[in-house]
Amino acid sequence: MEIDGPLEKPNIKVLGNSLFSQVHLHEKYGGVYPNLAKREHEKNLPPLLEKTIKEAGTSDVDFIAVTAGPGLEPALWVGIGFAIELGKKWNKPVVPIDHMEGHIYSVLYEARDTLALPALALLVSGGHTELVEVKDFGHYEIIGQTLDDAVGEAFDKVARMLGLPYPGGPQISKLAAASRLRIKDLEFKLPRPMLHSKDFNFSYSGLKTAVLYKLKAEGRSDQEFREDMARAFEDAAVEVLIEKTRRALIKLGDTVKTLIVAGGVSANTCLTGELERLVSEFPEISLRLPIKSLSTDNAVMIGIAAFIKASRQPEILKQELEIRASGNLALTS
Repeated sequence: MEIDGPLEKPNIKVLGNSLFSQVHLHEKYGGVYPNLAKREHEKNLPPLLEKTIKEAGTSDVDFIAVTAGPGLEPALWVGIGFAIELGKKWNKPVVPIDHMEGHIYSVLYEARDTLALPALALLVSGGHTELVEVKDFGHYEIIGQTLDDAVGEAFDKVARMLGLPYPGGPQISKLAAASRLRIKDLEFKLPRPMLHSKDFNFSYSGLKTAVLYKLKAEGRSDQEFREDMARAFEDAAVEVLIEKTRRALIKLGDTVKTLIVAGGVSANTCLTGELERLVSEFPEISLRLPIKSLSTDNAVMIGIAAFIKASRQPEILKQELEIRASGNLALTS
């Protein structure tokens, strides 16, 4: 990756980008199986690097970026070990990056406008649901987070209840869209956990349990019922995200210039539609979403975050950092 220019709107050119998806391997488990993910990382990192270098036409880099957390520690350690050994081989510094910071800055790729800060970031993925006040580049405060299941995890678990393949988010959305085309209003609603709490935290385990009870009570598995269940779940999950974000924007007030929404669930069409309606209530705030290919975990966003970190703290490129995997790493200033 070649990247330079101002942090608010850097010039980004991806020279080489290779991906090996493990989705088909984890599908039978209904989610990511840690030891399998670790094994596949070990097997696939060397050929992926070789392929990427060939595509880029060069291995001449200034530094190497690697995800240090949060995530599954066995897989994180594989990436960290690989990056450290590569750094020694190439005699280049290695910069550890917070995975969630990568999601925040994924919106800079192919951006038409500069990123105006301060911002509020809604980070929604399989492992995380967070509201983060982005005060400036490198300065963050988590003001709300899930107390149990992340929203993406809930999508996957509900999809499994409905007999849908992993990953479940796109499958739920497809069924929900069919229900909306077929009927205007549903005859039932699912609970909106913590919708009226005084804080900005989230909870999705109760919603998931409500789906399970409804399925058992109805005893149906026909296509129309599955479509309506998917819609009821998606409506509830999205409404909580939108309402908590609305309240956070109101509380933070005029300081917020941008609403960033990133992570795998940011590609959900129901959510993006509601987000557009939400920002129409705040004419001074712009909505920033990553392009679809950067909504899920990817190396490009980690590279962007590393550029920002190295630009702000150039001394880290001259230090030999001790890099450790941290499955529960949290964003801090």
